[in-house]
Amino acid sequence: MRTRILLTVIFLFSLCLISNSQGTRLKKQKVKLKAEIDSILQSQIDLDKIPGAVILIKENNKVIYLHAFGYAQKYDYNHNLLNPPEKMTVNHLFDIASLTKVIGTTSSVMLLADRGQINIEDPVCKYIKAFDTTEKKEITIRNLLTHTAGLYEWYPLYYLASNKQDCYRIIGDLPLMFPVGEQRHYSDLGFVLLGEIIEIVSGSPLEQFMKHNIFQSLGMKNTGYNPLAYSGNKKIASTSAGNPYEKRMVYDSTLGFNIKDIDPAQWNGWRNYILRGEVNDGNAWYANGGISGAAGLFSTAEDLQKLVDMLINKGMVDSKQFISFRTIETFLTKDKFNNGLGWMMDPANSFMKNAPEGSFGHTGFTGTSITVIPRDKISILLLINRQNTGLLNNGEYYNTNPVRLQVFNAVSRYLKDKNLIHYE
Repeated sequence: MRTRILLTVIFLFSLCLISNSQGTRLKKQKVKLKAEIDSILQSQIDLDKIPGAVILIKENNKVIYLHAFGYAQKYDYNHNLLNPPEKMTVNHLFDIASLTKVIGTTSSVMLLADRGQINIEDPVCKYIKAFDTTEKKEITIRNLLTHTAGLYEWYPLYYLASNKQDCYRIIGDLPLMFPVGEQRHYSDLGFVLLGEIIEIVSGSPLEQFMKHNIFQSLGMKNTGYNPLAYSGNKKIASTSAGNPYEKRMVYDSTLGFNIKDIDPAQWNGWRNYILRGEVNDGNAWYANGGISGAAGLFSTAEDLQKLVDMLINKGMVDSKQFISFRTIETFLTKDKFNNGLGWMMDPANSFMKNAPEGSFGHTGFTGTSITVIPRDKISILLLINRQNTGLLNNGEYYNTNPVRLQVFNAVSRYLKDKNLIHYE
């Protein structure tokens, strides 16, 4: 009997030693991950490639790294170094640019679909009469969400419009550029139309629907359009000096945006100051009062994480079902172009290259990005205010996809090392 008890004690003690050893090694892996990320992001700042960044990594519902780097604003409109530059904090709001498409618009469509108020297979012409034509009647809400509607990829609506109703009308009047459903061509205009459909179905302005049905429900207190008006948080990361790249899109035909029937000189309302709290996207700002289904939302890393958590946890929020898992599964199932509804899922995407099956994410033109690996219940939110360093000599903004990929690869190595420890 004594021998059996002694063996049991030895066995349990051995388990404790193994567990403690594994715990120590896991802690070391997290320290190593943080050091790698610090090196990646700080080196970019030291080289003046980016002004600043906020990183938030969460695993199994626990934040394993939340940190701010560099500056929320480094340069003034004339590209003079501020004295002193404004330090970045984790509480700074970012213009999340095209993350608006997934955080706001896709989530809104998801919610309406879950409530049975909309069907993603509905033809767009059910809601928008301008699409009840021979050319456009086959376009569905799914096509808009997957960028397969054949619409213009971009169009300077503000040359002809000064409000959202004008924008909706112009998009409805534009001819298609590509065959419906046969090709994927990323289009801002499709998400502007989704914003219109959300308003028609819900009977509420887009910003109000998002605020009351998504942001307030998820506790996203620092998320919304036009933060200078709505938010008590006046810490906002600056973006560009006006819209120099978007002006190039109109004037420089080599970029591939051949806009017929528009003389670039016929409109000259370009901003001539550093954008801070005003959405960078021209169509959202000049023609839509800062509010669009394609761009316009401002948020913090911690706020964005709340919506990401809901998706990772299969629609559950505080033990309540916010959106059914069936609906989330529908939106996060790949189509023939390897992407979900709204969300990017193709592992060929340069910001999450070779991601595990089921991973999803999105990027924003201002430098923001989200990557989620549901298999490992881990997410990477990387918010960079890349535009405040200005255009490069080639007329482009600094490409942050290699930076995103470096961070993603560091997290992938952490997961691999962690699993090796777990299965020893």
